[in-house]
Amino acid sequence: MKDFQPQNEEVKAIRVLLHGPVGAGKSSFINSVNSVLQMRMTNEALASSTTSDQSFTIKYQTYKIKKEGKENIYPFVFNDVMGLEEKTGVKEEDIKLALKGHVKDGYKFNPVSSLSDGDHGYNSSPSISDRVHVLVCIYDANASEMKEPVLQKMKKIREAASELEKLYYPS
Repeated sequence: MKDFQPQNEEVKAIRVLLHGPVGAGKSSFINSVNSVLQMRMTNEALASSTTSDQSFTIKYQTYKIKKEGKENIYPFVFNDVMGLEEKTGVKEEDIKLALKGHVKDGYKFNPVSSLSDGDHGYNSSPSISDRVHVLVCIYDANASEMKEPVLQKMKKIREAASELEKLYYPS
């Protein structure tokens, strides 16, 4: 990890988007990776310590991990998002826009309506570095059962990511 560099020189950092149900541990995962690489406990991504059916994370937030003893960062970043909920939470359309690089860092998700062109948090001309390069689904293995609407959202997001892979990386 310490010597990794993206193959494409236009990509400043590999963008890893974490998504999944509310309370699955997306923010905690970011903190765990950061803690391992820093070789000390860190808590950059704020996470709720209580179980809730509402997302603690409300913004599209980019987390960069500093290299030990240096001022520069690792060539990958994590994006944390609001959790997927049965009726509210992050909209699957917002995740699809994030995959394409259209969501600006710090955008506060609106659980009522999706981001659209012209909105304050919309990036109308994303660079290759703004796009998501890796999509990771986080879910709680101890959760009793995932609700069908949340599973359907996750399926649609995965399908959209697969379509983008074909578009950006044709075989």
